[in-house]
Amino acid sequence: MSSWLIYSIGFLAQILFSSRLLVQWLTSEKQKKVTTPTLFWSLSLIASFLLFIYGYLRNDFAIMLGQALTYFIYIRNLQLQNQWQRLPKLVQVFLFLMPVLIVIFYYNNNAIDVELLFKNEAIPLWLLVLGIVSQVIFTLRFVYQWMYSERRKESTLPLGFWVLSLVGSVLILTYAIFREDPVLFVGHILGTVIYVRNLVLLYKST
Repeated sequence: MSSWLIYSIGFLAQILFSSRLLVQWLTSEKQKKVTTPTLFWSLSLIASFLLFIYGYLRNDFAIMLGQALTYFIYIRNLQLQNQWQRLPKLVQVFLFLMPVLIVIFYYNNNAIDVELLFKNEAIPLWLLVLGIVSQVIFTLRFVYQWMYSERRKESTLPLGFWVLSLVGSVLILTYAIFREDPVLFVGHILGTVIYVRNLVLLYKST
């Protein structure tokens, strides 16, 4: 596959991720408090799927790991907002099973080279470790958010989510610079600004 098409998939995913943040930010500014619109989770789900594909095409395990861990948390938040249930059953099954089916399909057809994912010459070991650590921290924000929301029985974005978002985003920006990955770099520049702004809104509301 040509590199321009691969980057197009990656940039489309990041545009959707940035759009979800803009929607959340503008909604929060309007209400003068941090809020979580349904569109935030819908865009997250679509963007996560696309970025998983981008990570595979770039032989970048760190990206694939991050998206695999958060994809189903996005679905759970849509369930908590009673939006997932409104989708046709066929669409629910498709979205729920598609990432798993893709991995099984490519693995069984020898399209996934595990050695290439972990021993990519373009990613030295220290950089791979940085990428994985960055994605784990960035992903933990949604694990924390999920547990917090389950306790409250509603989808919400607490303070810890934004702190982990900011730390993880800065680390991923560092990874993107060394990896020379424009998709990750452009995607997380805007995110970092919005994470800081949400922390300010939370501080003012306390």
